[in-house]
Amino acid sequence: MVEILAWILAGLFFLAGIVGIILPVLPGVPLVFVGILLYGLLTGFKGFTWAFVLGQVAAVALSFLIDYLATAWGVSRQGGSRLALWGGMLGLLFGILLLGPWGVILGPFLGSFLAELLASRFDLYRALKVGWGSLLGFLGGTFIKLLLAFTMIGWFLWVTLHP
Repeated sequence: MVEILAWILAGLFFLAGIVGIILPVLPGVPLVFVGILLYGLLTGFKGFTWAFVLGQVAAVALSFLIDYLATAWGVSRQGGSRLALWGGMLGLLFGILLLGPWGVILGPFLGSFLAELLASRFDLYRALKVGWGSLLGFLGGTFIKLLLAFTMIGWFLWVTLHP
């Protein structure tokens, strides 16, 4: 009975994590890890090795790095300034708070666009280009984090179903 509860809870956290990656109102990859951790706690970490646990922790750390690097890559690829990079990150944060799910898409674009508009002394073309780069970087990072989460879940299934 405890193992069934563990599977249900893990599955719910996995689902919430995937949704959180797509609509980053929730911390996606960390929620996947919480699902794995809850399963382990409820089942006595049956089948878990130190390498598995440390690999999952490393995946969570990598997901945070991906957030930064993907946006930075998108902005720098389009010749954006450091201010545009910060604008994209702040735009994501405030976009989610002010615009809800639409803020995920509009926030990084608007933040980078407005910051680059200031940094480039109102060069509209350059600011649009950098805003677009920020959005593409963010979307690319989201895709990579989805792959990371599915890899974590796949590894979890392998470890738990093939002891």
